[in-house]
Amino acid sequence: MDCKGLVREVISLLDKYNPDEQSVDSFIEDSVKTLGDHSSGDQKFFIDVVYGCVVYRRLLDVVVNVLYNQTGKSLFKADRTQYVVVCYLAMFHLEDLGFEQFSRIIKSLDSSKMHKFLSFFFNVTNLTTWIHGEWSQFYDAAYVEHKWIAPLLRWRTEIEGLLDHLAKKMTKSSLSRNSPKKYTQPKEFDLTKPKPRPLPAPECIPQQEKAKPVPATTHRTPKEPNVLEESKQKNHLKAQQVLYEANIQQFRCANPQKSEKTKNTVSQIQQSYDAKLKFDNVYTSGTPATHKMNDLPIRMNTTAILREGALYNRQMEEELNRLERLMQGGNEPSVFLQWQREMKEKDLQEELAQVERRRLEGKISHEEALLARQRVLELNQHKAHLKKEETAELMRRYADKRLTEEKEIKELVQQVANGHKNSKAAKMKLHELKQCIVKEVSEQSRELLQQALEEAQAELSRKFELIRQIRALESVPSIRHKFVDDTETGGHDLLCEMSLAELRERLARLREEEQQEQEEKRQKILEEKQSKEQLLLEQLDTIVIRRAGAGQAQARKQEEEKKMRLKLQEAVSKDERVVNLQKTLEMKQQERRKTRESEKTKANINKQVATQKVKSYSHEKQALEEQHWLHLEQALERQVQREASRRNTPD
Repeated sequence: MDCKGLVREVISLLDKYNPDEQSVDSFIEDSVKTLGDHSSGDQKFFIDVVYGCVVYRRLLDVVVNVLYNQTGKSLFKADRTQYVVVCYLAMFHLEDLGFEQFSRIIKSLDSSKMHKFLSFFFNVTNLTTWIHGEWSQFYDAAYVEHKWIAPLLRWRTEIEGLLDHLAKKMTKSSLSRNSPKKYTQPKEFDLTKPKPRPLPAPECIPQQEKAKPVPATTHRTPKEPNVLEESKQKNHLKAQQVLYEANIQQFRCANPQKSEKTKNTVSQIQQSYDAKLKFDNVYTSGTPATHKMNDLPIRMNTTAILREGALYNRQMEEELNRLERLMQGGNEPSVFLQWQREMKEKDLQEELAQVERRRLEGKISHEEALLARQRVLELNQHKAHLKKEETAELMRRYADKRLTEEKEIKELVQQVANGHKNSKAAKMKLHELKQCIVKEVSEQSRELLQQALEEAQAELSRKFELIRQIRALESVPSIRHKFVDDTETGGHDLLCEMSLAELRERLARLREEEQQEQEEKRQKILEEKQSKEQLLLEQLDTIVIRRAGAGQAQARKQEEEKKMRLKLQEAVSKDERVVNLQKTLEMKQQERRKTRESEKTKANINKQVATQKVKSYSHEKQALEEQHWLHLEQALERQVQREASRRNTPD
């Protein structure tokens, strides 16, 4: 069978193999049954290559995966198994097959694909760097160096010759593909040549038409707004005339004006409704409670119970020690307690006075803030007036700027129109300049291509020189099966050496001892837990008793403090600083009321002035309308008299 058929058969067997469904040995046995038509040598080749590719799949995948990652765009996924087979043959069967048989197999396959793979796999840098590192993760580094890397490097010169042959084959195939086909070349008839035609008359160069000037109506205000304004005035006069006539000729039974009695009743109802409204009142929810009693039960943990029990025990010991000192003739602490109570009352009185002062100071600051707000409003009004003046000035400047820009745009349009006349000569000069630039660029590109071709040729020769230095070696490690006896030792001549059966027995004994120790510890922990629970119950009883006593004492203490606080508040209200602050607060409030009343009076005055102006304007308007109607009536009378005089005059 030819080499190409052998490789194809191996590739088809590898594609059929699925490691999840079948083991390697069973797959080989099934494959042998299907390969009965082939010779024994071909069957042996199939079995060895398939078995080796499956066993050393991880080593082969390292090379093929990196090949696809680097040049994956120009490779097909269907050729992956082919690269795996070629890689296995180069690693393990190059010496058994011989270089001639190996080169025959490579030449039978696609030359471009094999050239890419062999130049990648037999590269010195790839073999000595990352391939060596990746294979060392599966096997020992020295083993990889001795069995695979060094033999592959020894076959470098022969592989380089094979790569040269493949490269020449590729160039020949590319030349044969690119060679143009020969077609029949037609020949011209030997006819009498006609006379040359006369040159056509030169075409007239079209001149650009002059642009029309901007119409004067563009910068002139339209007439429509003036017409609309006149129509509005006429309609307004007509409406006033109709209203005047309707007011004069209205019905007496439908008088829309209200009587004085009705107006007084409506004003009284409005005043009673306004009196019910309370917009200026202050609503509060009262002062918060100073002492809040929390009656919710709190669940205490073990640490809290022990801590509180220790606290009560320490307090009881201190009380007993104090009683012992009194019995032995110590001083009575009643004098100290009296002094302590007086100092607390004094501190509390100062604190209440300070709180009252702060409250009054806060109200004073609030009044001052209201006055300051009024001043700020006046200042803002003044600033707004100034801002309006500034905006008017800016608008005037903007209008001037727009006029200057429009003049500049007109001049620019005129310059562009003049420049269009000389555009043809400029286009000819630009065309000649572009032709010169194209010639220079083509010469430079030709030189750069020649230089790049020389550099590529030098790089290719350098690679071929490196590939000639590579040799390959095949090393198939033998598969060994070792049977282990549990009763035998390792034979390392150590004092602590023991067999697997002895180790298991010792481990079982250790587990039993650990279980016994755990049972003892568990029993001890249960006893300690019971004693601890009893102690906690006793501590809880003492805590409940002490808390009840402490609560009663606290209630009595709060009653006493409440009475003392009432007395101190009466004393604080007579303090000089508090009285002074109250006076200042009343002064600020009076000042704010005065300012508010002054503002109200100003507003009323302005309102009265406005109403007077409106009334005077309405009176003036009514007088003008009466005068206008009087003129109209006089003109109408004169016209009637003229017509009557014309009729009376004889023809």
